[in-house]
Amino acid sequence: MPAEEARPGDPHGPSQRQRRISPLTRKILAVNLLAPVLLVLGALYLDTYEQGLLRSELESLRGQGEMVAAAIAESAVSGDAGGRSLLGNNMTAAIERGHGYRLLPEQARHMVRRLSTHSGRRVRLFDARGELLADSRYLFVSGGVVEVSDLPPLRLYPAADQLLRRFNDFLVRLLGRVSESEREIHPYEEAPIDPIAAYDELGTALRFGETAEAVRRSEHGKVLGVAVPVQYYKQVVGAVLINDTTDSVDANVFQVRKAILRLFLATLGVTILLSWYQAGTIIHPVRRLARAAALVQSGRGGRNAIPNLSRRGDEIGDLSVALGRMTETLWNRIEATERFAADVAHEIKNPLTSMRSAVETVSRIGDDEARRRLLAIIAEDVQRIDRLISDVADMSRVDAELMKATAVPLNLGAMLAALIEVETISGDAEGVVFSLQLQEDEGLWVLGSEGRLVQVLRNLIRNAVTFSPTGGTITIRARAAEPPQGPVVVVEVDDEGPGIPEGKEEAIFERFYTERPAGEKFGTHSGLGLAISKQIVQGLGGRIGAVNRCDVDGPDVSGARFVITLPRLLPPYPY
Repeated sequence: MPAEEARPGDPHGPSQRQRRISPLTRKILAVNLLAPVLLVLGALYLDTYEQGLLRSELESLRGQGEMVAAAIAESAVSGDAGGRSLLGNNMTAAIERGHGYRLLPEQARHMVRRLSTHSGRRVRLFDARGELLADSRYLFVSGGVVEVSDLPPLRLYPAADQLLRRFNDFLVRLLGRVSESEREIHPYEEAPIDPIAAYDELGTALRFGETAEAVRRSEHGKVLGVAVPVQYYKQVVGAVLINDTTDSVDANVFQVRKAILRLFLATLGVTILLSWYQAGTIIHPVRRLARAAALVQSGRGGRNAIPNLSRRGDEIGDLSVALGRMTETLWNRIEATERFAADVAHEIKNPLTSMRSAVETVSRIGDDEARRRLLAIIAEDVQRIDRLISDVADMSRVDAELMKATAVPLNLGAMLAALIEVETISGDAEGVVFSLQLQEDEGLWVLGSEGRLVQVLRNLIRNAVTFSPTGGTITIRARAAEPPQGPVVVVEVDDEGPGIPEGKEEAIFERFYTERPAGEKFGTHSGLGLAISKQIVQGLGGRIGAVNRCDVDGPDVSGARFVITLPRLLPPYPY
């Protein structure tokens, strides 16, 4: 058997046997986690915050560069005091001819070294030609040049921080690929042959005498650079280039991301637990209901197989109640069908038995008159079976027809008047008098199937005609009422017959129940008329009942009263 097929009668089914995690659980987790994941991804994209920190760092570099440039201009510049102030490409030619000012390398180196000692940034000084004169990373001594660099502090991170740092590095690389500003950053070049061409900000400071800045990318991160011109009496004699890494910026951004990630992990854990609990409160009762429904389907579940979860007070509780009621209705219909089948078999068996006896007897009797009587009995039994089968078929079609038929507005007053006229003209009601009392001012409109409602009213009228004595009066009343359940139309059919046997007010609506007047031929009725009427009225959302009427002067029964109650159609009426 394939894995997706279930064995007949298996209450669990393939999905419940094979799936460890319910698809509904996965969907709930996905929906609940989507919002916090998107939120944290958006929060981790700290581009605006990072740009603000970079701007602050560049402003700090600009301030330090202007301070160093001013100090050098005051203390490390020499030249002809009468020289002219020159800018641009003419400056180099002027210096070569001996006009203007120039930097003093030795004084400049000491000043650069002294002013950059405590800043932790790299400071370089270039002359007007772009040649390097001083570098805070190198110490110029008589024996040569010594490179000086600060070692990074020893950092021991906990395992959690290491994991967060790896994630942060991955996120930085990922965001760096999709950021437009990252694509515009040029790589950083160390010790280029032509510094002016390699560092645009240096060229701007030397050529135009303006402070410029730039952000570049290196193997270990970003490098910030600010070039400040060294001017003496408006003449650019050199430029100070200050560089610094973005370690402090990255550290600040990482701290923010770490706080966000920690909050996100806590939120993630709570969300998963709550989602799991939420899924459990939905899935477990649904699985119980599914298993119970499967048991009912397999025939192993009883009338109370569906668990009652109404105390939950939610939609699942309502579902369990609805399934329980549906199961109860199904059981009632199954039992009614079984009883109905047994009753039909019993009712058909009686005329069949009579027919068999008559057939067996007629072949042995030579008397023609007796043979004719037996054949008449057989004919009556055949008619009885035919009538019984017709009524049974009609009763079996009632529910289906009421469900398929479209309910239309019906005027009960006009319908009753037409039925009484038909009964009077046809002569079936000869010997009785009809009295119709209608309360027309309230409106006697209902929704229903005209054919079936006419069938109910005709059954009641003919039943009253059957039990009424000669010269008796059949009173039919129709009125509107306002019970607590809502507006209704009440139809009452009174006769002056012997009434209903005591204690049989409900039994007369059962199938195959017959209580006929004295002297009426046996087998004339199938006993299904009132049962069909009750089935139709209940299908239209109404009620039907019967009581005995008593004399005004005493407790004697003066006749029977059948009462039909149907939901009333409110105005406007379709006249």
